[in-house]
Amino acid sequence: MKPYYEHNGITIYNADCREVLPTLDKVDLVLTDPPYGMAFQSNHRILKHDKIAGDAYLPLDLIASSIEKANNAAYIFCRWDNLYDLPKPKSVIAWVKNNWSMGDLKHEHGRQWEACCFYCHSGHEFIKRIPDVITRCRTGNKLHPTEKPVDLLTQIIACNVGDTILDPFMGSGTTLLAAKQLNRKCIGIELEEKYCEIAAKRLQQEYLGL
Repeated sequence: MKPYYEHNGITIYNADCREVLPTLDKVDLVLTDPPYGMAFQSNHRILKHDKIAGDAYLPLDLIASSIEKANNAAYIFCRWDNLYDLPKPKSVIAWVKNNWSMGDLKHEHGRQWEACCFYCHSGHEFIKRIPDVITRCRTGNKLHPTEKPVDLLTQIIACNVGDTILDPFMGSGTTLLAAKQLNRKCIGIELEEKYCEIAAKRLQQEYLGL
């Protein structure tokens, strides 16, 4: 399959990861933020994002395939209630944000954290072990409805041994940008072309120093 973007060890595929994953060799690390199965669409922005493609259900088969693509370790972002359905992780990182969700104002506490499940394989080794609670400001989701902070992903990648990263649910390309900043190779797969375009532009700006 021809890449949408390819430069200096960073590759983007505009495709369904069901088609691409079986064609890829194993990587050192998987870091991804799959659909949570909640048909998410923010209603609290002046310019609203479209609903996330494929977010009608939690893609457990693709998550399992993604975990198995890693020789060393996999990190899978999820909601707290996805923890019931995902394979049991070795540990869970809590990303604490600088704000909290609205949700059920009468019968639910405001959620201020998001989970990231950690799965380790035989090749795993820490460069520097980090705690399971990381506080980072959210991005404001200007580029994608569930956009993650670059410095959050940079910290996760940097603590692990391994040169090649895979993000099968790439979104706006934050994992790729973090990998590039750390001089790691990275493959991103994204179903929606508009996000591939955004990711390619972000990487190009990083390359040009803009």
